[in-house]
Amino acid sequence: MRCCACLFQQSLQCSPSKMAAGESNSRSSCLNLSTPGPLGNAQASNGVHSAPAGNAGSGAAAGGLNRTAGSTNPQPGLDSDVAVRVTPSAQHQARQAAGQSAAAAAAAAAAAAAAAAAAAAANSESPGGSASNMTTSSSACSADTAAISSSLPGSPASVLVYREPVYNWQATKSTVKERFALAVGSAVFDAMFNGGMATTSTEIELPDVEPAAFLALLKFLYSDEVQIGPETVMTTLYTAKKYAVPALEAHCVEFLKKNLRADNAFMLLTQARLFDEPQLASLCLENIDKNTADALAAEGFTDIDLDTLMAVLERDTLGVREVRLFGAAVRWAEAEAQRQQLQPTPENKRRVLGKALGLIRFPLMTIEEFAAGPAQSGILTDREVVSLFLHFTVNPKPHVEFIDRPRCCLRGKECSITRFAQVESRWGYSGTSDRIRFSVNRRIFVVGFGLYGSIHGPTDYQVNIQIIHTDSNTVLGQNDTGFSCDGTANTFRVMFKEPVEILPSVNYIACATLKGPDSHYGTKGMRKVTHEAPATGTKTCFTFCYAAGNNNGTSVEDGQIPEVIFYT
Repeated sequence: MRCCACLFQQSLQCSPSKMAAGESNSRSSCLNLSTPGPLGNAQASNGVHSAPAGNAGSGAAAGGLNRTAGSTNPQPGLDSDVAVRVTPSAQHQARQAAGQSAAAAAAAAAAAAAAAAAAAAANSESPGGSASNMTTSSSACSADTAAISSSLPGSPASVLVYREPVYNWQATKSTVKERFALAVGSAVFDAMFNGGMATTSTEIELPDVEPAAFLALLKFLYSDEVQIGPETVMTTLYTAKKYAVPALEAHCVEFLKKNLRADNAFMLLTQARLFDEPQLASLCLENIDKNTADALAAEGFTDIDLDTLMAVLERDTLGVREVRLFGAAVRWAEAEAQRQQLQPTPENKRRVLGKALGLIRFPLMTIEEFAAGPAQSGILTDREVVSLFLHFTVNPKPHVEFIDRPRCCLRGKECSITRFAQVESRWGYSGTSDRIRFSVNRRIFVVGFGLYGSIHGPTDYQVNIQIIHTDSNTVLGQNDTGFSCDGTANTFRVMFKEPVEILPSVNYIACATLKGPDSHYGTKGMRKVTHEAPATGTKTCFTFCYAAGNNNGTSVEDGQIPEVIFYT
């Protein structure tokens, strides 16, 4: 990349010695005036300098300007590559200003010289502008310039143009960091990297990155200024990695961490894997674990790649029911089929899902969930559907090709509440379910119940446990299992296949259907039971109500299901 100042300076340099020797040159000789610099300040002159009046005479002036006379030793204070060509009309304009002050006359001379330079440029580009004309004009230039110099009262003969001292912006900045910070923040610099900037013959070539990101990189390198936002952070991170600037990478990653949410977790996870940022990827996965349902519902979920989808589906810590994972995977498969220009048929959905389909844990669904969704989707083969139905309905359960290990989205310690104050004997069973309605004040995950056992000594029970959403009568979690008791009045743990999410202020029904001999039961029940976490003091309040319908007799005051086991 070439420096702008170099390109501008090159366009201002002319060689009158070449012109005097008869060489054809399309560029006219020019006066290096106070040209605005990249920051709007005047550039220091490379051409004409002031000198004391007694240090040079008219001969020095002539020798320093008239190269046709053979001078090879320009006098101090004159640029060896600068010459001024002045026409008679310009000389007349300068003489008219002779009665004015030196500063005013110098300004007039400068204006005349500028007009002369423009006229010379036009002449050199015209068909009649031959080398001989240039030589003659150069000779006239020397004589006219001497006349101008002698006509300026109090002006040294060697001074061509008097100029006020220019403002030096760099003098106000004592460090390189400050100077670069001002330069990088200038309008010229911004223009260069937001669309390019053309010079006389060379156009600045931008790097193969986003201009805004490259500008942010330069600002950081030269001023330690971090300039990133939601729209530019990913391109800036890419640029920082491309040019190996780890400090800027760290700023980008920190920005992403602070702005990580459920609705962008999948998008950031894809980028973190692409840019090899394991810490950011880990944070994204933790966010997805805690807010799985919201993350799956986000618009960016269907844009992830297959490897990212598989990395999520294989986790044991997702906080969502398996049927919702299946629905999200189907949505992704539809989008992927469209990206691959395939029809969204069940066969093509299965094809694009590939190994990801085997990571969905169909055995963790209820039979109702499986029958209403996956069994009718056409994505599973007939053999897979039959084997899963047998798994749901037959004991002992046959082997299936899908994972049946529960996902555990739980953190912290296991908690439980007991709703009875006393235990009594003889509670019978005849195939009817014991049920109790409840609600909580905060989001929890119920993982199981504590149930009473036999009053006749050690016994085995067959049991089906469920949690039902009261308003929709939807079974959210269940398990057909069994437990062994020792004949005491203790409670015995019966667990769900996977945690069941319980939302605040929503009514649910806890249901247990036991097959076995008479058992103990609880009395002196409590309508409200509060659990307080020892470490944090967080309170989880349960409210119990009678569950009408096909009920074996359990109520708030007495019956079965004495304990609820949960995680917060």
